This record gives sequence, structure tokens and C-alpha cells, in this order.
Amino acid sequence: MSTDVPPPPPHDSIQADLDENDDPHALNSLSKFTLFETKSRFYITASTADTHRVLKIDRTDPTVLNVVEDATVYDSAELDLLLRMVQDGNKSQGGLEKVLEFHGIVGFVKFTAGWYLILITKRSVVGLLGGHYIYHCDETTLITIASKSERTAQETKMLHTFQHVDLTKNFYFSYSYDITNSLQTNLTVSPSNRRWNTRFMWNHYLLSPAFDLEDPKGRSKWVLPLIYGFLDQAKINVFTRTVYLTLIARRSRHYAGARFLTRGANEHGHVANEVETEQIVSEPLSTPFGTRNKSDDVHPLSDYGAGYGAYTSFLQYRGSIPVMWHQESNQMTPRPPIEITIKDPFYTPAAKHFDDLLGRYGAPIFILNLIKSRETVPRESKLLAEYGQCVEYLNQFLPEGKKMTYIAWDMAQAAKSGHQDVMGVLEDICEEALQATNFFHGGPARNEVGTSPHRDKPLLQHGILRVNCVDCLDRTNAAQFAIAKRAFGHQLYALGLIGTPHLPFSCDAVDVLTEMYHDHGDTLAWQYTGSALVNRVDTYRRTKAAQWSSHSRDLLENIRRFYNNSMLDADKQSAINLFLGVQPSPPTYDLARPNYKQWFTPSHLEEPKSDELAPINQVYKEYYKPHILSQFGRLYAFTMNSTTRFHAKPKNEMLASPFESRVSAELGSPATHYSSTHRVARRWAVPVPVPGSTSLSTQQSSNIPQSDDQPKHDHHTQAHTHNHPPHPLETMVASLLNPPDLDKRIKDYEWYTQYHSSEELESNTIGEEKDLQLYIKVSKLFQGEFDHQHDSESNNMNIFNQYTTNTNTNTNTNVNSLGLGLNPSNWLSTTNTNDNLLINKDESAITSVDITKLDELGKVNLGYYENWLKSNVAQ
Repeated sequence: MSTDVPPPPPHDSIQADLDENDDPHALNSLSKFTLFETKSRFYITASTADTHRVLKIDRTDPTVLNVVEDATVYDSAELDLLLRMVQDGNKSQGGLEKVLEFHGIVGFVKFTAGWYLILITKRSVVGLLGGHYIYHCDETTLITIASKSERTAQETKMLHTFQHVDLTKNFYFSYSYDITNSLQTNLTVSPSNRRWNTRFMWNHYLLSPAFDLEDPKGRSKWVLPLIYGFLDQAKINVFTRTVYLTLIARRSRHYAGARFLTRGANEHGHVANEVETEQIVSEPLSTPFGTRNKSDDVHPLSDYGAGYGAYTSFLQYRGSIPVMWHQESNQMTPRPPIEITIKDPFYTPAAKHFDDLLGRYGAPIFILNLIKSRETVPRESKLLAEYGQCVEYLNQFLPEGKKMTYIAWDMAQAAKSGHQDVMGVLEDICEEALQATNFFHGGPARNEVGTSPHRDKPLLQHGILRVNCVDCLDRTNAAQFAIAKRAFGHQLYALGLIGTPHLPFSCDAVDVLTEMYHDHGDTLAWQYTGSALVNRVDTYRRTKAAQWSSHSRDLLENIRRFYNNSMLDADKQSAINLFLGVQPSPPTYDLARPNYKQWFTPSHLEEPKSDELAPINQVYKEYYKPHILSQFGRLYAFTMNSTTRFHAKPKNEMLASPFESRVSAELGSPATHYSSTHRVARRWAVPVPVPGSTSLSTQQSSNIPQSDDQPKHDHHTQAHTHNHPPHPLETMVASLLNPPDLDKRIKDYEWYTQYHSSEELESNTIGEEKDLQLYIKVSKLFQGEFDHQHDSESNNMNIFNQYTTNTNTNTNTNVNSLGLGLNPSNWLSTTNTNDNLLINKDESAITSVDITKLDELGKVNLGYYENWLKSNVAQ
């Protein structure tokens, strides 16, 4: 029982928490809200423990929203005195009445008439991180602010559309933990510099009229950000230790909507179905995250207990292909054709998108493209070619070491063929990405010191693995699970819980992760398409559960998707646009475009920085509630889902490790065999030094050939530096981008544009002379080859005549008969081998050439060349 509930923090941490002054930049921990009303105002009181705050909302003018924050912090006696004074002051107008108790303010909204106040009335605990509770929004209410209001038909219609966005499904919030940012951001960026990530704040439009959401120094205590996505948490019991696995998916509010109505990227670089998934693995030995002990000569960082060493985090990303494409949804077909709407030669939307990713996650970016490459009727393959060209174009301008790595792999074909280890290949991709981007660990490595260098400082993730298919649903979720499984092993290895970062499939820990990602994929699929996943993880593992039993379910989900996409998506899109404050308008393409070369922001390529492990405000009283009697049955940490509930085990197996396989030898995948060594990517990943260590060692890569079944890498996008000279293609591309003879090219182009209208065209001295010189030069080159093969000039001429007799003509005779004014002995002479001699010695012969006979001369030379070529081939 003691392992299920986090123990109290050390005494010094408790005392520091009790004595520490309230950080003006820290998040609030207000959790109890009460709404009072008078005829002219709403009064909202919020409290935690013994501190209280007051918010005032004016009700006199229904068209104007006037919200006033009282900066005074009240204790219980002062708050009671304030409420009595308000009661006495409004007795003539009905006094002060208590309306309801609630759990948070979602925001304010106005349609055509007055303003509305949206409140959270029910909540449930779904997560716990460092003593900070994370809640799910279970019920909301909408209250009219104005004391008197009349609803028109248009107002009622818009209100009904607004309520189509169900705030009781998949909306999450926390009072004291910034759920819009990743764990790495929360623990490494100080509160004075940390902003809310408004990309994932779905009530941003609803809170903007009343509060400043951009300036971290002006952060309001009343702002309660809501994220939309998925959140789940479970315990893994490891003998006497407890590991917490948390999965958080944050859906972007930019370019959000239904499946066929939001595709690709918009002109601002925002992509459809954009979701950031964070996987947190922790072993909290105390309730708070930890202490910010700084290393010095006297007290160096120890292996256990320094910083936030009990917490690890791994981020991955999914989003639609960032080019401008769409599918027409009004056709009665379940798979509408894919059309690329705009062919931008500079790929401006993609440039803005990847620059934003570099700013948020850093470099390098790994791109895993899972769309089909072989189709009878091209659909997805159109996007495959366009996406590959896009990444190749943008990648040429990034500096070495920061380039994007592009991996295109037809996952559907690989799973259908049955000859490829789909999960193993995906794990290898994750291994390569982890070697380059790392993951977040708040302290030194806790694994045993072996042959590899031991990491003695925190590890930061810099870079992101971006996964996509066409819909970013079925294939993407299966791929993200395989990637998460490999990252899960590395996180457990960093915490010192296992001796190798490899985890078999048939173990309790992976079973928990599998169920989490099934729910994760189903939830995101319902939000985007209105149906659950069609192809689950078992489909690509080719297990027995994925055979005939899933066919009927897949058919049902396909029918449900088709119905929702055809009939319900328009209303769903209208509701989302109204909720997020999106005004539908035709796209504007006259926006500011980045430089076609430097499309990225240079500061986004800098190495990640840490604010010396930033503090997190403590919530000792809020978590332990010392003023009330607590029961184990009502504590979330005690009732949380765990590995002991997944499989009924006999008594002799109750103490079995959750990281060991339940079967003696697993079948089907080479990736599942146990390995006692530190695995690297087995097929094509490039080993790199162990990150985060003071002494870096170079690992030798094994020379294993790459097979045709493995993912195709874009070798122009590898983020590895090389010492060998540049490739000739690179030199050619550089010369094309920056030609040394630019002035001459400009003059030649000007001549070319004016050539068709030039009066000199009829003078027979421009193009014809150049053609004649070309013919003569080619003939002399051929003649030079004959001299190389034969010693005498007479034999050379005999061979020449032999090859030209097939045309029933004699070369010398034909040349003379043309009347071109050329001396055949000079023209075909082998005595003049000077490269500068391009024509015969008699320069006056050129001016006496009969240009009308030029074509006949060309035919003679062409016939001579063809016969000469045939003879050489025959020999």
C-alpha cells in the first residue's frame, strides 16, 4: 500500500513550501470557486487553503464586457467582511445571492446580443504529476451575464451551434501545473520567462476578451487553460517500487476541424490534425518534483536525488502533410481523389511550418512519411512526390548538422506483404531519432555504470520525430506506439529500472502502453473523423487478435466514417470555428513570405538552454489536505489503474517483473528477441556518441547492408557531418544557385528574348555561322579519333570513304558538289590539331558559304557519324 501512494516530501521541502512566499509569476492553485450575484454585478470568489481572491463582472451594459480583478489577497475573515459589506450595500436592489459553486472559468463568449459566462461545474481527477492534479471537465454551464436579455432567432441558432462542441469530452485542465507546455519546458524554463503555449489552449478565444494571455509577467491567477486531446495515467508495480506512466496528447487549435474539411496546410503554415504526444515516465520518491540542488565542488550532483531525476519525458508529433492539398467531400465516394491545390515553387506553407517546429522543439527534425508509394490510381503517391521535393528543397539551405532527415516508407504495403518486421523497422527509426534528439531526463542517469560513458547531468530533448500518413490516424498511431515502446525502454533504463533499453512485447509494462495507445488513437480518431480506429496496433503486428475477429469491426468503422464525413462534418466544422473564433474567409496569398533561402529563423537552430532547473510552485496543502480526514479509497494515487489489474496471475507469479516476457520465446519479430547489450538501430541507424556525458566515445558502426524492404532515406537530408569533399551534385547545385558568370547569362538571356524579332536574323550571319562551326568541329573531332587508331593519313581517308560509300556518295565529291566554298582537304585535314582551329584556315571561306546548302551538309555529316558508330559497335 505504501508503494501506491507517493510518500510525503522531506521535512526541509515541507518547511520551504510553508515558508515560501507566493511567486507572482507562478501558476495559481485556486480550486474552489463560488459565484455571487447582485443586480449590477457578479462576484466570483476563489480560494485555496486560507487565501482568497475576488473577481468582479459588471452586468449593467450587456454589449460590453467589464471584468475587474481585485489585486487584494484576503483571508477567511476578510472575505466574510467583504461579502457582508456588499450585501449591505445592495439591500435596496435585492442584496447579494449565492448562485452556485463551480470549479473554474472556461471563458466568455458573445454572439449577436449579450455576453455569456461559461463555468466548469463538475470535474474528475485523471492525472497526478509532482503533486499537481490534472482534471477532466465533466460538466459545464452557460450563464447570461446581463440581468435582462432577449434572444433572437439568430442568437438561438448560434448558441445551439456553439454547444455542438462538447466540453464534457476530452477537455483537461490543472490549477497549478501548466498543462499546455511539456514537462521539459515546465522544469527548465523559469516562470518569469515561461508563457502559456496558446497553440494548445482551446479556450484562448474565450479568455482573450477578459485577460492578457501573452505576457507571462501579466499572467492572471484566474486563467484556467483547457487542452483538447487525450490524457491517461497508470502505475507499473516493480516489486517494492512504483513507476508512473502518463500519456498526454495536445491537439492544436490552429486549422482544427473535421477530416475532409481540413487537409494539408493553410497559408500560415498550420497543418490539419496536429497533435503533440508526450510520454512521461517517472518514479517519484516524494510528492513534489524535486529540489533544485546546484552542483559545486563540495556537493556534486549525486546519482540519486539531484534535480528532477525521477522524471523523464519524450515528445513526438503528428500532423498532416504540410503542402496545400484537399479532398472534395461532397462526392458520394468514401475515398475522394486527392488534389494539390497550389504548387508553390518555394514551398512557403511548409517553410513556415518547419520553422515553427524548429522554434518549438529545436533541430534536428525527423520526418517519417508512411503514405503509399504504389497505387493503381494515384492518390497518396501524388503527395509522396510533392512532400519529398518539398523537404529536399528546404533542406538544402539548412546548415550541416541541422538538416531534416526524411524517411519515406510504405507501411501499408509492408504490413500487407507479410515479409517485413513492421514493428522492428519502426523501433529502429525511433532508435535513430533518439540518438539524434534524445529525450528529457531531469537529473543524471541512474543506470549502472558500464563500458559506455555515464551521464552525470540532466538530459534535454532537442528535436522532434514527426509522423504522418494521409489522415494521421491508423498507420500513424501504430507507428507512434512502436516509437513510444522503444522510447519507453530508454526512459526506464535512464531511471535505473532495467538493465537494457529493450522491452519485449509480451510483458505487463508494454501491455499497459499498448492499451494506452489504443485509447489514444481511438480518441483522436473520434475527434477528427467521428469514428474509432480502423486498423489498430495488432493489425500491423499480425497477431491472432487481428485476423477474422477485427474484420467486422473495421467494416463498421469505415461505414461510420463515411456517414459522419458526408452528413455531419459541415455542422461539426461550423461549431469548431465558432468555438475557436475562426472567421471563414477565402485564403489570402499576399502574406509575408520568408526568404527563399533563409526560410528559417537562425535562433531556432541554437542548442537548448535550461534555466538551472526552474522551480515549480508547491501544492503541499492542496494535495495532502491536512485540515480534513483523508481515506485511501478516495485518493487518486491509490485507485489509479495499474499493471496488477491487467492480468490475473497465480500467486507464484505475483512478484514477476513487469518488464519480462510472459512467454519463453516470442515469435514473429526479430525485434522482440532479448538482447543484453545496449541496442542501436540494427539496420541503418548511424551510431553517435552517448549524449549528455562529459566524455564522449565513438562507436563503430556495423557494416550491415540495407535491404530493399527497409525505409528509403533521403540521403540529401541526413543530419550528419562528413569530412570528405563535396559531392559533384552539391557543387553543381551551388553553381546553379550562385552562378559565377551571372552577367554573361543575363546578356545571353536578353539576346535570346530579342532574337525572334531581330532584323539580323535575315543576314545569315548569326545562328547559321554558329551551326556551321559546330558541324566543322564535330567532324574534326571524329577525324582526330581516326588518326589515333591509324598511323597514315591515306589509310584514314580510305576508312572514311569506306564508311561513306554506303550512302552511294563520295565525301570529297559531295562536299565540293554542295558549292559551299570549302576545301575538303583543309576541312578534313589532320595536320591542324590545334584546339583553337575550329574552322578551315581560309577564314574568307566562311563568308562565301552558301547558307541554303547547310542542311545538306548536316545530312552528310550525320550519315558519316551513323556509319562510323555502327562500325565501331560491330567491332
